[in-house]
Amino acid sequence: MRCHFIPSYLLDQIAAAEDEQIARCGHRTREIDAALRARRAATSSTTGATSGAAWEVYTTANTSTLPGTLVRSAGEPDVSDVEVNEAATGVTETLALYADLGRSSYDDKGATVVSTVHYEKDYDNAFWDGNQLVFGDGDGKIFGRFTKPIDVLGHELSHAVTQYSANLTYSGQSGALNESISDCFGSCVKQRHLSQDAASADWLIGEGIFLPTVKGVALRSMKAPGTAYDDPTLGKDPQVASMDDYVDTQDDDGGVHTNSGIPNKAFYLAATAIGGTTWEGAGRIWYSALTSGIPASTDFAGFAAACVAAAGDHAKAVAAAWQQVGVAGASGPSPAPALPPAAAVVEVTRSGGFGGLIKRGSLDLTSDDPRAAEVSSLLEHIDFAGVREGDGAPDRYVYEFRCDPHRLRVHEAALTQDLRRLADLVLE
Repeated sequence: MRCHFIPSYLLDQIAAAEDEQIARCGHRTREIDAALRARRAATSSTTGATSGAAWEVYTTANTSTLPGTLVRSAGEPDVSDVEVNEAATGVTETLALYADLGRSSYDDKGATVVSTVHYEKDYDNAFWDGNQLVFGDGDGKIFGRFTKPIDVLGHELSHAVTQYSANLTYSGQSGALNESISDCFGSCVKQRHLSQDAASADWLIGEGIFLPTVKGVALRSMKAPGTAYDDPTLGKDPQVASMDDYVDTQDDDGGVHTNSGIPNKAFYLAATAIGGTTWEGAGRIWYSALTSGIPASTDFAGFAAACVAAAGDHAKAVAAAWQQVGVAGASGPSPAPALPPAAAVVEVTRSGGFGGLIKRGSLDLTSDDPRAAEVSSLLEHIDFAGVREGDGAPDRYVYEFRCDPHRLRVHEAALTQDLRRLADLVLE
């Protein structure tokens, strides 16, 4: 479970920006993410560690050594570093929410939540890496500091809760549920912190993460998926709100970030229909469904059924919410097999990340492109039949390689050195 807040498709958009400084920050963030994932993939995740404190906040002082230097622990007063204090507040509020739901920290065993701020320089992301939370300062052009929106803290720490409960498979509909559940509880944390009820909340995820130059209000909207931003640099919010618009794709682990708008909208509809505060209404129902023993492969219909079963007197309202987004006991469409590409053409698609942006590249090996010789050499050495696909996880990249007669889908942690180089060449 390595869950980055900013979708890979947004980083791809930023890296392609006309503004050189913005593009440089996008490229740098992608490089950092790739190196971090590779480094983390080489080590085994530990179970939740307990130091005696509910939480600890560290700083790397704009370096990459995790966890960094301890700055503040639970019970200690504010310090002069605003990011440290914001991280402390966000974790405290998220732990309090889950405590109200009967859970002791993310692992339900009282694990200490470790957070690190000031990670790298101009880093455009925040993530849960399977063991701890990490936050960048943003680039000062597109993104501000990632500790500012409290729902970012709630979202990432909720990925840890999912990891230690249902552990939903990060692919297709179960992967979209994984993403949606983090948005649902991130929104509960925000609304609880602001003393809002379901009717008065704005239902925006990541409000305040964009700087004023960006044409958008937030990263996502649970009330109106697909409307959060429409910006020349970032493109348009790609989320969908109904099964009528379900994205049938193999990109982005089956569209986990795009299709998560469907259960997000169902949660909004249920919360406003039930009324009162979201965390005491729909939030409690969704948490009961998440921890009810559902299988890791649960799809939208399966989770909807679990929500209805946990809803008690609100069962009709919850069922109606899922029906309004087109989920009424049937799974979404299965991705159709793609046709093989033309001979002598190599195609690479990279998808994934928090929002699921997609980047594609192709290279004609018979052309005079200077990359063709190295790509041809790599293809001679790659054992396509022997490469393992690996396991999907929140906010990690997934790559698809196509070169007649080969077609290969690989999660980032399972990339061989040759495949990584091949992807870099074709996607550049």
